[in-house]
Amino acid sequence: MVDGECTDAFEPLRDLLAGNLADGTDVGAAVAVVHDGELVADLWGGQARPGVPWTRDTIVQVWSVTKTMAALTALVVADRGQLDLDAPVADYWPAFAVAGKDDVRVRHVLGHTGGVPGWSRPVAVDDLLDLELSEGWLAQEAPWYEPGSAPAYQILNHGHLLDAIVRGATGRPLAEVFHDDVAGPLGADFFLGVPDDRLDDVADLRSPPSTSVDYAALSPDSFLLRTIANPFLTMKVCNGDAWRRGAVGAAGGHGNARGVARAQAVVSHGGALDGTRLLGADTIDRIFDVQADGTDLVLGIPLVFGTGYGLPTPSAPAIPTGRACWWTGYGGAVVVNDLDRRTTIAYTPNQLVEHMVSSPRTDAYVSTALACLDSL
Repeated sequence: MVDGECTDAFEPLRDLLAGNLADGTDVGAAVAVVHDGELVADLWGGQARPGVPWTRDTIVQVWSVTKTMAALTALVVADRGQLDLDAPVADYWPAFAVAGKDDVRVRHVLGHTGGVPGWSRPVAVDDLLDLELSEGWLAQEAPWYEPGSAPAYQILNHGHLLDAIVRGATGRPLAEVFHDDVAGPLGADFFLGVPDDRLDDVADLRSPPSTSVDYAALSPDSFLLRTIANPFLTMKVCNGDAWRRGAVGAAGGHGNARGVARAQAVVSHGGALDGTRLLGADTIDRIFDVQADGTDLVLGIPLVFGTGYGLPTPSAPAIPTGRACWWTGYGGAVVVNDLDRRTTIAYTPNQLVEHMVSSPRTDAYVSTALACLDSL
């Protein structure tokens, strides 16, 4: 049931994927590991859609793992001297400097402390896909809380905020910079906006079997309700071509585990992969500047955010300690950059489970990959 290749040390990862596919824990999925410049595991299996096998070229929506691609793009722009992480957002997006947001810094947005985790006005999916329209509405927002004082996870608008910043800094939308300057040079099969000739390669998402979150019981003022439901992304929406063609940099990225791992391995490998250098050491060090450490005002759990990535936290027990940065997506996708081991781990499923930042299935893939590394 599992295709692809891995070195002998990573056979336990193949066995884990095979077992999960056999018992229905996974329906279709891929897992990949890049270690010391080598793709030591590139595995996939199951079904992309009913009756359609998951192949080497299958891609899938990875939800908030997309945020790591948006962050990497912003860091590449910063490394080139076009973006100052400590500068006010308004230096690149003048319209943002209203209603008390004039001193919000670029690093605040990258660390989910920018004060604007969503839209106050009702937003439809079509509005979300119209980046410049919905970015204009974000610019008009008053802060929901004191910027820089706490994390408030930018569930759906993180990519919009960064797109406006990158567009102001470079004159090019974030998706274009990502595709041309990051994914292309690294040969990473990942898209912020699936091209028409790859739409047939997209796996359909499957809803989680259950959820313990009682959204009806949340206060209308709850940051979680105000963000996750504005707009609410159904499986019907996400499995449609209009959404897949969109470039929503918070949640709409599509790729496979190999593509995720190749793009992000530039972080775990000192800024360069296969001779392509995108980041310098100083820029990588900025990832580990803690922007927030405390209970997130949206998710309601303790989190540690650096500049553009999550950092090790007890809320995600499988994430290694040390110089590691990571993030995950609703339903279970994950990428982990372990700089101490020069390793990137990625997992991309289409069967969603109850998962915000951690769940047993995802934790098992990360822990198994790390145990394989330790056996080398």
